[in-house]
Amino acid sequence: MDRTPFEDLIEYVERTVKSEKLKSPEKPIYLVGESIGACLALAVAARNPEIDLILILANPATSFPNSQLQSLSAFLDAVPEPLHVTIPYFFSLLGGNSMRMTSSYVGGDLSLEEAIRTFSESLNDALPFLSFLVEVLPKESLLWKLRMLRLASSFVNSRLHAVKAETLILASGRDELLPSREEAERLSGTLPNCRIRHFKDNGHTIFLEGGIDLVTIIKGAGYYRRSRQINYVSDYLLPTPNELQKVIEEYRLINFASSPVMLSTLEDGKIVKGLEGIPNKGPTILVGYHMLLGLELGPLATTFLNERGILLRGIAHPFMFNRTSEKLMPDSASFDRYRIMGAVPVSATNLYRLLSQKCFVLLYPGGAREALHRKGEQYKLFWPKQSEFVRMASSFGATIIPFGVIGEDDICELLLDYDDLVKVPFYDILDKRINEAAVRVRADFNGEVGNQDLYAPGLLPKIPGRFYFLFGKPIETRGRKQELRDKAKAQELYMDVKCEVERCLAYLQEKREKDPYRNIFPRTLFQLINGFNVEVPTFDL
Repeated sequence: MDRTPFEDLIEYVERTVKSEKLKSPEKPIYLVGESIGACLALAVAARNPEIDLILILANPATSFPNSQLQSLSAFLDAVPEPLHVTIPYFFSLLGGNSMRMTSSYVGGDLSLEEAIRTFSESLNDALPFLSFLVEVLPKESLLWKLRMLRLASSFVNSRLHAVKAETLILASGRDELLPSREEAERLSGTLPNCRIRHFKDNGHTIFLEGGIDLVTIIKGAGYYRRSRQINYVSDYLLPTPNELQKVIEEYRLINFASSPVMLSTLEDGKIVKGLEGIPNKGPTILVGYHMLLGLELGPLATTFLNERGILLRGIAHPFMFNRTSEKLMPDSASFDRYRIMGAVPVSATNLYRLLSQKCFVLLYPGGAREALHRKGEQYKLFWPKQSEFVRMASSFGATIIPFGVIGEDDICELLLDYDDLVKVPFYDILDKRINEAAVRVRADFNGEVGNQDLYAPGLLPKIPGRFYFLFGKPIETRGRKQELRDKAKAQELYMDVKCEVERCLAYLQEKREKDPYRNIFPRTLFQLINGFNVEVPTFDL
């Protein structure tokens, strides 16, 4: 058995890291470690703060002093040699969550029953080899492993202050060996650039269990980059089929409940059902109204994917990318799906980069002020007075598509808005935490456009109605670069876009009154009769 001392292991990894650094000095180096491997990664980072490292740590053993393993060595001394392999802790060392590991058998041609049977047979086949385990892992080896854990955790905990690397901690909720959830929180408060992803149903050996895709986790957390600074456009990796399917599944319920109606406008001004009026190629900017809490995002993104194979790259609020604000969310991974689907923080630079790659860009000039509007403000635009995107669109000859969407008032009622919440005793404490953590957008604007306070609205669900989208006539800027350099001309086009969005909203509000399937009950009855794969009709155009 290899019993290389911990410090020698550090030096071995260091040599490899430094060798890779010489080969690619501008690229980050990823160190992925589980349990004691996480300690090893932290130790290397502490000793090499000048190297651009990204640490992915699963259930780090830095929590060893607070674990029940601490007392296991004394117990092992009292157990006769052949019986030490029966200690439950020892079996936990060899495995994780058995049911999660069973799920890794599921896939391909194996059903769940077949997978369980296969796993059980494998386990039964392994039992006769307990005597073999005694030979390859004698008590002395287990005691050495525990001493190694104690040394590694002590070594790293005394040097955490020196770790400067970006760190992503994967914490299992059913780790029977280490208090991983608590340790993740401790490390997050100690390390300067650290985020957490919780996996409540996983055990200690998380990488051996089913349902874990490390690349997806890294992408979702925003930890994938090719250089020292992340570039949200050039560093973006397109979602895999599995990632796309997962996102579609996550929005399946709201798509069913809202049964979105998609209308688009052809070049001759004719309104048609579906997305026929959307161009086949970018660069294209979809500019529209942002419903409460962005309720339209899921149906919008999934419909474009399913019907046209178009991935919309959203310009998003910086709150969704901020480490501090992430801690305020019930689930630290709340915004991961948006990053996987290509959302980027709002900035002129990111818009420029997206257009240069001929992307389909989703832009909401009203931003958080529309998505977190007050009572009675639904379908009201809160756009800046001056043009923000027209001249950049013309620089790339981008097509601008104004659009309106309605239906939030058919899904829920806004009971408590920001003006109500600030009157609640002690809410100011939470308000300060939320809005101090957030990067302020348009802080220098006057009036309602600059009123970008973030809050969690109180909502009352309704019997679901329906979402309606109308994409207006495409506006071409190709060949108009010189013309739109004139501020007055650019402002005129900007106001035309805004007026078209307002026209789309008014059109939809009027027409939905004539939709016999606006309510979920007649829609469901229609689908029961005609099949759930049949498109539910709507109003006549």
